[in-house]
Amino acid sequence: MSKELPFIIYYIEEYKNQKNMSGKDVLLLFNRYSVCDYIRTFYEALHTTGSKYIVNDIDLYLKSRASN
Repeated sequence: MSKELPFIIYYIEEYKNQKNMSGKDVLLLFNRYSVCDYIRTFYEALHTTGSKYIVNDIDLYLKSRASN
């Protein structure tokens, strides 16, 4: 198992809880916009931040991807 996988799983759960979404809906959203790849790519920087920061960061990432 990669070191990023537990981190990605944690933030799927965190995003789900903070946004009051189902796990299925979060996975669909993350897959549609390659959020897991984004988290994996920036793991070194993101794993040092708090949960509110990364949920905000994911929202900014999604907003930038949706506008393209």
